[in-house]
Amino acid sequence: MQVQEFLQRCADNRPTKVALICGGQRYTYAQLEDTANRLANALREKGVRRGDRVAIYLNNSLEAVVSVFAVLKADAVFVMINRNTKPDKLVSILNNCQSAAVITDYRAIGQGIGDRIWGDVGSVRCSIVCGEKLARRAEDSRWIEFERIEADFPAERPRQENIDLDLACLIYTSGTTGESKGVMCGHSNVAFVTNSIVTYLKNVESDVILNVLPLSFSYGLYQLMAVFHVGATLVLEESFAYPAMVLQKMSDERVTGFAGVPTIYSTLLGMDLGQWDLSALRYLTNAAAALPVNHVKRLKQKFPAAALYLMHGLTEVARTMYLPPEQLDARPASAGIPMPGTELWIEDEGGRRVGPGVIGELVVRGRHVMRGYWMAPELSSQRFRPGPLPGEQVCYSGDLFRTDEEGFFYFVSRKDDIIKSRGEKVAPREVENVLYAIKGVQEAAVIGVPDAAIGQAIKAFIVAPGAGLTSAVVIAHCKAHLEEFMVPRFVEFRDELPKTGSGKIRKVDLR
Repeated sequence: MQVQEFLQRCADNRPTKVALICGGQRYTYAQLEDTANRLANALREKGVRRGDRVAIYLNNSLEAVVSVFAVLKADAVFVMINRNTKPDKLVSILNNCQSAAVITDYRAIGQGIGDRIWGDVGSVRCSIVCGEKLARRAEDSRWIEFERIEADFPAERPRQENIDLDLACLIYTSGTTGESKGVMCGHSNVAFVTNSIVTYLKNVESDVILNVLPLSFSYGLYQLMAVFHVGATLVLEESFAYPAMVLQKMSDERVTGFAGVPTIYSTLLGMDLGQWDLSALRYLTNAAAALPVNHVKRLKQKFPAAALYLMHGLTEVARTMYLPPEQLDARPASAGIPMPGTELWIEDEGGRRVGPGVIGELVVRGRHVMRGYWMAPELSSQRFRPGPLPGEQVCYSGDLFRTDEEGFFYFVSRKDDIIKSRGEKVAPREVENVLYAIKGVQEAAVIGVPDAAIGQAIKAFIVAPGAGLTSAVVIAHCKAHLEEFMVPRFVEFRDELPKTGSGKIRKVDLR
């Protein structure tokens, strides 16, 4: 199955069903299909060919959703780039993927990004601009206006040449530890992941799912894919910058599913939710980073009627595991079990599989193991390696895990984040969980800093506005709950912590 068939099937079978609620408007599956076909035909006429990469540099919007499916309908490969990406990095990504076309908005043109694209990216042959026009914008023949496509190109569904082995998209990693890389995702990869997710979340046509995560982020993109796979409704917000507005939308639209990350849930836990009717909410999900155990318990109290799914994933495979909600009380620190169709195991540094309680690297096997990194064979060979069967590859995640006797997995740390102090290995998450148990702590991150005597000293970064905390109070709390070698030597309070576009704390900046 190809990914654009998600939309096409819904448009054929339920054309009048509301598929998307965005920007105060409602759009049916038939309307989205019609607009996507017109855009696909425009891309083809303007020179986009099978296998070309088309960059989508837009905020969450109607045009972003339509562009995803239009690019696929044109037998091309979509590259969703976070709209907050700075010009230099944008140009670097466009050149890396040799983008044949760019779809962006008028504001980007007003910021001079259009000139950078045409001046510094030699592969671009076609560009489309959408959104609200700028009052002083001069006419520019290099750009096709999105609104003109509706009038100038046919709504006939383009003839397809691709098969499900072809690439559907490149997803550039958010780069928590360094430069982003383009993960090659085939149609069969995306279709498998989507089907597995909707299976364990039990998604159905009547679901109304609210997404505030950027579509450039794998976790956000699969909210869209899941909705269109089952024919449900997506409520798409640009961000979580205004939590009260998002909660009001959740109440008004009777939202049944919500996807968040730890920073979002930290905000929700500090709010009084009593003024909004959230009784329709069936489930919450968390991914991108592990949710602190203290937050898991508080979220269950805050949303007693909603099932909470803790999940783990990485862009190279999209998703790996989930914790069934009925296991939360017994295993609040667990990331769960393999998602349907997935095999997981843990290996030590010698490549040997290890048993319960032993920490090692998580290895992922399944049809969602992506093709590798675009134009980076050496990096690909490090992450994607031969599997148990001839001709297959598995993904070495770079994440350290352990299992319990019943086979449930527990995240320990990113391999790159492990702190070596006083001859001991310290997993930052274990320290962070203790920090989150301090009243008033909204965000916490732990890193190692060079120390001539002990190798690395532990430093904690804390966001706790108005809590009145001091370094002495934090260190005393840690001494009461941690072994001595795990206690932070330094504590730094900040108003906020650096984050990626997807909301993950960017520890490379703290270092």
